[in-house]
Amino acid sequence: MSSATPTPTRVRRLPVVGALRLGRPSDVWFKPALSVVAAVAPPSLLLVALGRLDLAAYTMAGSLCALYAHHRPYAARAKVLAWVVLGMLGGLAVALVTASLTRNAVVLVTVGALLAAVQKAVCDATRVGPPAHVILTFVSSATLFVPQTLGQVPGHLALAAAAGAWAWLVGMAPAPLRPHGPERRATAQALNTAAAYAETARGGEESAGARSAAYAAVHAAWQALLAARNRPSTTRRALERLVVRAEVALAAPADTDPARLRAWADAVRGSGRVPRTGDPRRDEGSLGERDELVGVAAERAVAPRPLWSRLGLLAPLAVRTALGCALAGYVSLALGADRPYWALVTAASLYQANLTLTWSRAVQRVVGNLVGVLLFAAVTPVARLGPLALVLCILACNFGAEALIGRNYWLGSVCVTPLALLVTELPGYQPTGELVTDRVVDTLVGALVGFAAALAVTDRRAGRRVERALTAVDRARERAARLAAGPASTPAALEAARRGLAAAIVDLRATADAAAGEWWQRALPQERVVLAEQAAHRTLAATVRRQGLLPDPGTTSTQTHTEDTSP
Repeated sequence: MSSATPTPTRVRRLPVVGALRLGRPSDVWFKPALSVVAAVAPPSLLLVALGRLDLAAYTMAGSLCALYAHHRPYAARAKVLAWVVLGMLGGLAVALVTASLTRNAVVLVTVGALLAAVQKAVCDATRVGPPAHVILTFVSSATLFVPQTLGQVPGHLALAAAAGAWAWLVGMAPAPLRPHGPERRATAQALNTAAAYAETARGGEESAGARSAAYAAVHAAWQALLAARNRPSTTRRALERLVVRAEVALAAPADTDPARLRAWADAVRGSGRVPRTGDPRRDEGSLGERDELVGVAAERAVAPRPLWSRLGLLAPLAVRTALGCALAGYVSLALGADRPYWALVTAASLYQANLTLTWSRAVQRVVGNLVGVLLFAAVTPVARLGPLALVLCILACNFGAEALIGRNYWLGSVCVTPLALLVTELPGYQPTGELVTDRVVDTLVGALVGFAAALAVTDRRAGRRVERALTAVDRARERAARLAAGPASTPAALEAARRGLAAAIVDLRATADAAAGEWWQRALPQERVVLAEQAAHRTLAATVRRQGLLPDPGTTSTQTHTEDTSP
């Protein structure tokens, strides 16, 4: 381990303009946008035809599950969506039963805050998202303040369950057409980011940010491919070989042809055959080519960490959420608000991996909501033309929110805010001025009180997690270096060591970035992190050369060997 002395962490200025800067939209922004419209429309239109639009809030709870798991392979998506629907029904059941037993606003806010904390912790531990816990918290908190009787609860839950089952079908609908679509997109992203990093490195302008982004994209691709455990296929094995090539490019960018990586990425994005990546210096189908995937098979066989152990690391974030949501709701009640859950949900939406990101989300939430109430005021005359017009406006807001939120959270909030306000009008129209005023006040209360709670509850374990990540990288690097230097090392051992070191680097960078955004903690060993990353990258390059995975320098980027990967 390096003996470099720690350097004090500088206090970062809180970003304002930077937090509002627009990014590039997601490559598949239209998928969640169209899915939520397809999931919400049929149940809502059916209720319009039956004259029971007042029940649409319950069907919409199940329909909104269609927003989840679009980046996951379909085998994994089926399970994740099922769990999301069950989680939505569980939170809704607690809220409905509580609402039927008491009308004490303080009790309702307390229950809503505890539910928000549980939903936040579970979604973060299982990496469900986007949109993670926010949708679940919005539904459970809103229904807490809808008058209920115990006799109505089963019927309302049945409506949500039926809509949730429809949302599951909507989420799985593309599977027959493009059974490997999510894996293909993740692989293409990994290849493109690896090509971008190789270009900067070969040009003498190596960027730590580009390298971290490339490693994160490669890690995400592996996660997508490993999500379908024990489901090997010809296509998936071909995609795994491509991700191996992206990893090789990161380890040895000077020996990489970026144009070739981009050509592979373009081919993968389509629905045709996956490019063959076999080293032309070897016979195709040889044992050497198959050895590349030994580490992949080993990793697929490893069981994931138990949920309880992942939840333990999120205790500070759960406490932040519970405290911030509860205080926001109490302050809103003290100000005479009729819908304190708006302040509660605003606070719940703020909490990110660290305080710096939480501040940025607070800025985005406030700006988006303030612009959103203006949009609501403009849309209200159209929405009040009739039940059908109201449903169509809700569908338009759903589509706009998912289409825009990928560019920046505040831009999506511009559509989310009128959506939430329109949902309150499903049982009946309400004064526009009162709704706008309440929403603005609750947004400001939720943002201010929620961020204050984040300041009060700091993550003191962040520094220890960085130390553990550094230790993990050092151990993985030492193992890889020992195997790379050993003349009798097997291809399987080398591959497993390389994959383990690459995963440790990604974890170290994510842990260090999260810790750097925390306040009120001891100085982080930033220099040790940088030195550990540099040493690990050198070891990766040595391991890649020892494995003989570098492409032939004489191979051109236009090579288009393919293999049949039809299901």
